[in-house]
Amino acid sequence: MRHQKTRNKLSRDSAHRKSLLMNLTKEVLEHERIKTSEAKAKAVKPEIEKLITLAKRGDLHARRQALSALAQDKFAVYKLFEEVAPRYAERPGGYTRILKLGPRRSDATEMVYLELV
Repeated sequence: MRHQKTRNKLSRDSAHRKSLLMNLTKEVLEHERIKTSEAKAKAVKPEIEKLITLAKRGDLHARRQALSALAQDKFAVYKLFEEVAPRYAERPGGYTRILKLGPRRSDATEMVYLELV
């Protein structure tokens, strides 16, 4: 059954969408704040939340799952497990925040900051 399985397609095919979400996730983990469109931020937010929850577990299986989700980027996984996850050890969820910036000048797309809390 497909109940509750709807996702934003972002006008891309599945491979392009997967790559985009993975790259945005890596950028948020690396820089801790990115400027992007509201639609992309809302699409990538659950991915980041899941990875941080995974990193809070901290075992080998969680590390391998994170490596798979982040395209074998060992530096991003290291930062996730050693720097980001310990910050949220006592927090039960809600690790990211979306701050609206207003429309982009060229095409009036709503722009936001997606940042780690």
